[in-house]
Amino acid sequence: MCNKSLATVLTIGVMVATGALAWSDEDETAAVAKYLPTAKVTLQQGLTAAESHGKPISGKYEVEDGHFQLSVYTAEGGKFSEVLIDHNTGKIAKTEAITEGDDLTDAKKQLAACATSKKSLQSAVDQAEQASAGYRAVSVSPKESGGRAVAVVTLLKGTSSKSVSEPLE
Repeated sequence: MCNKSLATVLTIGVMVATGALAWSDEDETAAVAKYLPTAKVTLQQGLTAAESHGKPISGKYEVEDGHFQLSVYTAEGGKFSEVLIDHNTGKIAKTEAITEGDDLTDAKKQLAACATSKKSLQSAVDQAEQASAGYRAVSVSPKESGGRAVAVVTLLKGTSSKSVSEPLE
């Protein structure tokens, strides 16, 4: 009896957590879709602007604390930074060192995925947009898939979103 109760509680917990994550992703996508038409700078331009602080290893539009922003993670000399790009001018608004927590863990994984890449994230985003007429890239993140590096690009068209994988080799 105790095992059934424990299994039920664990199942409900997983369902709630999964639902919360899905809701969170949908909520974030809706927030980005609301502000994206005001952004004059493309994701690719943000990645290029951030190069002055290292190699771009991921980038995304996001709404954080009610503020719409373009965030790019960079790596240089074993150190990681989050570079915030002004989405209207393309100029660097702020740079913060990434030194701990989930952000550091993510940055290390992204750098490892980029280590074997022969193609830039900008090129992967360009290809994803060209293959998806009417969509605009809102995020790019590298990962290892089947022993190969790929860039996962999230695209928006109005409030519709989709993710595609582009090889980085």
